[in-house]
Amino acid sequence: MSWGTELWDQFDNLEKHTQWGIEFTEKYAKFVKERSEIEVNYAKQIRNLSKKYQPKKNSREEEESKYTFCQAFQQTLSELNDYAGQHELISENLTQLIINELSRFLQELKSERKSHFHDGRKAQQHIETSWKQLESCKKRFERDCKEADRAQQYFEKMDADINVTKADVEKARQQAQMRHQMAADSKSEYSSYLQKFNQEQNDHYYTNIPNIFQKLQDMEEKRIEKLGECMKTFADVDRQVLPIVDKCLDGMTKAAESVEPKTDSKQVVESYKSGFEPPGDVEFEDYGLDMKRTVSENSLSNPKEVKEKSTGKSKGKLWPFIKNKNKGSGPEDFSHLPPEQRRKKLQGKIDDLNKDIQKEMDKRDALTKMKDVYVKNPQMGDPASVDPRLAEIAESIEKMQFEVQKFEGWLAEVEERMPSKSDTQRRSVIFETQNNATTVSNNCAQDRESPDGSYTEEQNSETQVKASINPNPTSSTPDDDDEFDDEETLPTIGTCKALYPFEGKNEGTIAIAEGELLYVIEQDKGDGWTRIRRNEEEEGYVPTTYIEVFLETNAKDSLTSA
Repeated sequence: MSWGTELWDQFDNLEKHTQWGIEFTEKYAKFVKERSEIEVNYAKQIRNLSKKYQPKKNSREEEESKYTFCQAFQQTLSELNDYAGQHELISENLTQLIINELSRFLQELKSERKSHFHDGRKAQQHIETSWKQLESCKKRFERDCKEADRAQQYFEKMDADINVTKADVEKARQQAQMRHQMAADSKSEYSSYLQKFNQEQNDHYYTNIPNIFQKLQDMEEKRIEKLGECMKTFADVDRQVLPIVDKCLDGMTKAAESVEPKTDSKQVVESYKSGFEPPGDVEFEDYGLDMKRTVSENSLSNPKEVKEKSTGKSKGKLWPFIKNKNKGSGPEDFSHLPPEQRRKKLQGKIDDLNKDIQKEMDKRDALTKMKDVYVKNPQMGDPASVDPRLAEIAESIEKMQFEVQKFEGWLAEVEERMPSKSDTQRRSVIFETQNNATTVSNNCAQDRESPDGSYTEEQNSETQVKASINPNPTSSTPDDDDEFDDEETLPTIGTCKALYPFEGKNEGTIAIAEGELLYVIEQDKGDGWTRIRRNEEEEGYVPTTYIEVFLETNAKDSLTSA
């Protein structure tokens, strides 16, 4: 169905319709542009989201990255970043394949449409001009006919009138003939123009206008076809990235499936295992034993002395599982950490140093080869120019090897001090006293432990039961009950000077300031802790590496004089 034959008289409507078609195409191009901007903004937001949750470069994030669920999340973020890239690709393809293409196409379409309607208006103006000329000829022919008719009537009137001269009649006859000739000429001209107009009109409505309208129809169909192709491309642009998007989603699924709860539980053990042994059973201390026994003059025990032993010192019992609140970075040898964690830190430091040493050795080997090439081919370079760099690398390797030896020494010290499996059984020291040939078991010996959980079974003279004859049976009366609240003070065995400040936030520890002088009341038993005292009421454990110990015979006097 052709516009030229069916719509030969709808020039104005076709003009409006084709203009609306172009505006619709521009509207679709704007729609695709806004979709492209949405894809760009979405991709940007996705990338920002992925970047926001990427692990930071700090020790805490590095520790977290050990767990499989953290690794899975990091992999998900990586895949999400690639996923955002696919949406950027969608925007790029929409811009190149549709927006830019439609922009170029619309420019051509507008130019073509303008040309076609220019030809249509020109043809319309031509036929209108021909019609006007035909109307002019027709009117002239009509006027000439009327003039000829009037001239003929006048001649006939003059010829019939007997009073009119013969000359006037002849003049009227000639005038009538002239008017008839003019009417005949007008008729001939009118007939000629009419034939010409009919031909032009036939060409206009059956040839020129149909051709122009056909071109407009072809142009409109081409526009519609282009629009359909763009709509298909609009869908294909999304479809093209689906395989990559599927891979991103598969990567996220694979990352999720890699989460292993058992492995993460094991990693918790590896991360927080202190290496301490759990504390042993607490022995029952029978404070009422001495009051219930029968007092006799031949008693071998002094009730006050028995009381002193049975009460013991509860201060000596410290628990290793209290959370360390010391947030400081700690000394270089990691002595502030529990044994197992200290061992791991030292081993990690050694491994890092060995990797750095290997890198430096690789650089040295490469420079050595370069120097050999320069020696064999002097034109390529001066061999001596490599020597400063080789010396610098050698010095660096030497320093790192010294560091490795230092950390290996600390590591050997830690591994030597760490408790073995056989040390898990704790022994209880049973003290026995006798009263009137009756053997009484008084399990009041106190197993002292340092903050790392290692126990000592040392029996000082202050904690041993002194068996003696009680000459005064009344000494165990209630009047002396207040003595049961007293606790013996461990003797000082030396002094120490604090090399570093220590917060002492763990239960059983004591805070010290750098340069402070204190009493030593218990040496390091191999667990990295020394027990000290500031005054008669304040004592606790500090890391051995934080202090310098001076063992003296008269420690208290020495500290006072210092």
